[in-house]
Amino acid sequence: MAAVAGTDRGSVVTAGGAVVWAAVCAGLAAALLVGSEGELRRARLVVAGGVAQERAALPRERWWGVVRERVRPQWWCVPVSGVLAVLGESVIPLALGAAAVPWVGRQLRVRQAARERKRRGERVIDLCGALSGELRAGGHPGRALCVAAVDTGGLGAAEADVVAAARFGGDVPEALRRAAREPGAGGLAGIGVCWQVAVGSGAGLVAGLDRLEAALRDEQDRREQLRARLSGAWSTVGLLALLPVVGVLIGSAMGADPLRVLLHTPWGWGCLVMGGALEAGGLVWARRIVRGGEGEGA
Repeated sequence: MAAVAGTDRGSVVTAGGAVVWAAVCAGLAAALLVGSEGELRRARLVVAGGVAQERAALPRERWWGVVRERVRPQWWCVPVSGVLAVLGESVIPLALGAAAVPWVGRQLRVRQAARERKRRGERVIDLCGALSGELRAGGHPGRALCVAAVDTGGLGAAEADVVAAARFGGDVPEALRRAAREPGAGGLAGIGVCWQVAVGSGAGLVAGLDRLEAALRDEQDRREQLRARLSGAWSTVGLLALLPVVGVLIGSAMGADPLRVLLHTPWGWGCLVMGGALEAGGLVWARRIVRGGEGEGA
């Protein structure tokens, strides 16, 4: 009877731990949704002209904005691993969560850099179109470049140097080539070549800019199509990465108490180390396959 009672008590504790873990995940998801809904509501109020209402609603949402600005996303690994440490009664999840913070931060920075590179490429394409439009309207090339750069922001951090060269008779192609060294701004080198050819041989700058804009847009469309085709592969990689977590949750719901086995027994430690190594190797292999597909498509 005592053994049965102990088993029932352990099942209750495990089920309670699973419920707590599910509640924490639901709370984090709800907080993210609340933050997104707050930004959407604020945008609607501003577009509708409700400035006073927007200012009144701002203090209710200011706390979440402060949290998102001061707490980096990678630091969410610490509280999540802390919950796992409490449920498993071990410091191993907390140590793993703290060790994962630099890696998660690096991955987030890589994704942010990719998004910035994409946006910078789009601004360069917009710069080509705006510059061509200004020239068709009869504007001087130097002034047209200054106006297009201010309107589109396609020159990025090198805008001051390029604009100064265009206004005061400097070497605009060289300034554009220096600006093209920024990630995603390679199209600026093409603008510099068009500018140099037009000045040296008298060829039409507008025609060259139009062809350059069309080529950059075609390249961007190919990348978008390749990204869309590989989205299924990336989803598969993410699903495979989450399977061990799903297995632990299912085991907890069934009363097997996998956290105690993994965190408090030598066999569990061995399974944890071997499973982590296999998981990491599988993710690296899958990512390399997908990256190879991206490289061949590009």
